[in-house]
Amino acid sequence: MQKDLGDYRKSYEKSALLEEAITDNPMQLFQTWFYEVEASESVEEPNAMSISTVGQDGYPKTRVVLLKKYTHEGFIFYTNYQSEKGRAIARDPKVCLSFFWPKMERQVIVKGTAEKVPENMSDGYFESRPDGSKLGALVSPQSEVIASRRVLEDQLAQLEKAYANKEIPRPEFWGGYLVRPVSMEFWQGRPNRLHDRLRYSLQKDWNWKLERLAP
Repeated sequence: MQKDLGDYRKSYEKSALLEEAITDNPMQLFQTWFYEVEASESVEEPNAMSISTVGQDGYPKTRVVLLKKYTHEGFIFYTNYQSEKGRAIARDPKVCLSFFWPKMERQVIVKGTAEKVPENMSDGYFESRPDGSKLGALVSPQSEVIASRRVLEDQLAQLEKAYANKEIPRPEFWGGYLVRPVSMEFWQGRPNRLHDRLRYSLQKDWNWKLERLAP
């Protein structure tokens, strides 16, 4: 089986990314880009991001999760701490995040270190979730092998009865991570494959160094 994709072509012409038009702080630029993506309504889930970790087998693995908050400190998402990604982060907290907004012809690539958020923050976000999502977090032994989907559905039905008209507690194995960036690269598609790539690197004095990379 094979398929030649060599004829796939696209000319990137929607915008530019120039040093004189941006801020010294990459989180401010990220916020500007995120607002522009939201306003364009061109992406169904603008907060979808890929996260790459390195597992105990030594292989990197990338999967899509949802960004739930960003601040001047970094990027926050929630997951099962006992999942494959949670175990990988516990072993090596260095991760890579990637946002791809194709209609805007933009990417953002973040290298950083992940750490658990305070428990009260995880509690607060968990309480804001729909009951179905709360029970799903309780039911699923994320990343573990299971016999069938029926196992999950039966367990969910049991918990729905057990927690009917009751508060659903956040399990200790579920919560948030904050990824503190040390490098943020902004990619803007340009014609003739001469794309704009600007990289911010965190320095020892906590200032950001801005550099242009060849496309």
